[in-house]
Amino acid sequence: MARLAVNVDHVATVRQARGIDEPDPVLAAGLAELAGAEGIICHLREDRRHIQDRDLALLRQTVKTKLNLEMAAVEEMIEIAMKTGPDMVTLVPEKREELTTEGGLDVVSNKDHYKRTVDRLKPEGILVSFFVDADPQQIRAVHECGGDIVEIHTGHYADAKNETEANRLFDRIRLGVESAQENGLRISAGHGLNYVNVKPFKVLPQIEEYSIGHSIVARAILVGFERAVREMLELVKNF
Repeated sequence: MARLAVNVDHVATVRQARGIDEPDPVLAAGLAELAGAEGIICHLREDRRHIQDRDLALLRQTVKTKLNLEMAAVEEMIEIAMKTGPDMVTLVPEKREELTTEGGLDVVSNKDHYKRTVDRLKPEGILVSFFVDADPQQIRAVHECGGDIVEIHTGHYADAKNETEANRLFDRIRLGVESAQENGLRISAGHGLNYVNVKPFKVLPQIEEYSIGHSIVARAILVGFERAVREMLELVKNF
């Protein structure tokens, strides 16, 4: 049975659009946990476009399940993670000009850097996940760097223009899952998943956890946050 971890970044996006103090992603995280989510995710970006340092500090104090900090593997963020002590860190690529994360990490080309990052975080009791495309070479590199978890990037699949393309990209994800298993990594998946395109993942029980945010926040505008989380949770729990 898969778990659902809720990303509260886009609650903060709405707040930052007006530069005020609501809606509060910390309160949204509490509602998500009350609705049954088994993890909370936030991405502290270098440009602080949505989640702020204050949010991360309060989430660390209030999250009762598991706090997953998404971050770039840069010195500022490594130090923040070591100081804050999230349950896990997910290393993600980050570009200032992108609207949202556009693809997975290139671990192969930066293996030494990522291994040093892992070696700093794991002694602090922080699990380390890598957000990568479903590429066996990248997944193998995650294992070689000492990562605990691979989060398979599902964004290309979610953006598919037709069923044929979606099926092709889903088959690629399936191969990524098999590669992660072969390398002894725990597996999660996320990016662009919604209440419709998540359903085919029922055939991939190897995926332990789904990281979903934008579609839940979007639906919450219409039906409320707790109900939006429960509806997604009902889908994921049936996997």
